[in-house]
Amino acid sequence: MTLRPTLRAAVTLEARFGFPAMFRALEEGSFTVISEIIRMASSPMQDAAAFLFGIAGKPLSSFIIPARIPLAELVSMLMPTPDPKAKRVPNSGKPVTWPDFYAGLYENATGWLGWAPEQAWNATPNEICRAYAGHVTKLKAIHGSGEEQGRDHEQNSEQAARSIADGLDPEFDRNALRALKAKLKGAR
Repeated sequence: MTLRPTLRAAVTLEARFGFPAMFRALEEGSFTVISEIIRMASSPMQDAAAFLFGIAGKPLSSFIIPARIPLAELVSMLMPTPDPKAKRVPNSGKPVTWPDFYAGLYENATGWLGWAPEQAWNATPNEICRAYAGHVTKLKAIHGSGEEQGRDHEQNSEQAARSIADGLDPEFDRNALRALKAKLKGAR
């Protein structure tokens, strides 16, 4: 049986238990929560049901103790890790709830990335975040970014300040004048 921290598992488990309760239940060895984590992260779910049915009548400690740490790691993977290459931006907004965050991931996957709903539900939150970041990088490479325009505006502002200091009109388009002179020169 393979367990995967999919968006579907993240949405369902967070809504049902919340992250603090899941970690606490794993620490305490709650069979109910452990079996739900396994069931939601298993694909197909029938594999999880067969596995859990197979441990019926056996001592739970032989199952729960070794399962707790791997399941805690799996639950941790339901919360995306920050991209180490991403710029650190100061927190300027209000906190986002997990349901809103996961809804945003689904929208990014199906809307921006064009994935089918089933692909989005079966992807991990980290996969969606990284794919979306790659898509944004691609769009910036194709169309340019606001950062470059900001630098151009800054350079233009510096040029305007120098022109004013030299007693020149900062709104005068010197490049257009040069183009006009070249055109007139070629017309002779």
